[in-house]
Amino acid sequence: MQILMCFGTRPEAIKMAPLYHELQKNNFDVKVCVTAQHREMLDQVLEFFKIVPDYDLDLMQPDQTLNRLSASILFKMDEVLTAVKPDLVLVHGDTTTSAMVALSAFHLGIKVGHVEAGLRTYNKLAPFPEEINRQFTSIIADIHFTPTAAATQNLLKEGIHQEAIVETGNTVIDALLWTIDKIEDEHYSHLEIENLKKILPVHKKMVLVTGHRRENFGEGFVNLCEALLTVSKRDDVAIVYPVHLNPNVKDIVYEKLASKTNIYLIPPVSYPAFVWLMQQSFLIVTDSGGIQEEAPTLGKPVLVTRTVSERPEGVAAGFSVLVGTEQQIIKDNIDLILNCFSGFKNQINPYGMGLASKRIVVHLLNKTE
Repeated sequence: MQILMCFGTRPEAIKMAPLYHELQKNNFDVKVCVTAQHREMLDQVLEFFKIVPDYDLDLMQPDQTLNRLSASILFKMDEVLTAVKPDLVLVHGDTTTSAMVALSAFHLGIKVGHVEAGLRTYNKLAPFPEEINRQFTSIIADIHFTPTAAATQNLLKEGIHQEAIVETGNTVIDALLWTIDKIEDEHYSHLEIENLKKILPVHKKMVLVTGHRRENFGEGFVNLCEALLTVSKRDDVAIVYPVHLNPNVKDIVYEKLASKTNIYLIPPVSYPAFVWLMQQSFLIVTDSGGIQEEAPTLGKPVLVTRTVSERPEGVAAGFSVLVGTEQQIIKDNIDLILNCFSGFKNQINPYGMGLASKRIVVHLLNKTE
């Protein structure tokens, strides 16, 4: 079976990397195409996971609109798909790359496998544009690799046939465990991690913060910063914030939080460095989806600065709390965890145990027999 894996962003690359290696291990003819919807952050992940793309569309442009990016992907993928002629195209999750690559493959009569399928909020504006990207890709996909039972049920309710759904867990846990093994190896050295060890205090409770969602631009990020500023007055806290490069995020964060006591604003870090930061943290404040999936494996509580999440399993299990973007609610919940959290009673991650890539490959092997 000839397989073409396509992705364009850092989160996709992280989640597809273990699957790529598992496919290779089982002698699949697998090729990789990156759109480079993200560039530098994507390249860091490719280097860490030792993946060399066969096709690099290099489509990242400053201030690129979603429509222009979509058109570029459709145009360029025509050439790649015609050259490779794969039996199956694998896409991931909810990006513009995933949706447009799936559409490109459909136009040429090529089957599509959707990794991390079935996540839903049923609110087309939250997350934007990811919710529609997911639903759109599900309509096209021939095989749906779902991470959880809830994701499977979403697809069944939408009329997807059971035989087209394979419940696997989430490949991000595979990637996380692989990364932990690597960075904890006594022979592994990472300059970024060593530098972080020098600047971050070890005797305080670390609040790790990330944020990048479009729906939080403006007032949402202002409120988050004001909440963090209040929390930073505690002597027992160190707030560590790798700041996203988008000016809609960066400008506000640096205006509000730069040079403040107990707040460490740092540039975006590589995936292994971020995993190390998660390990050191006491709690995480984020609007990221992937972190909601990873944190339970590390035993770290997460405050999600969104009003709705397509990952309700973590909320239901008590690993995550939806706090929205109201300043007082964020501040109160951070204080509550700092004052009261002593660990989770149930350490079983609802997003899997690191076996997702193996389960996907087993299914594909059975399909080729």
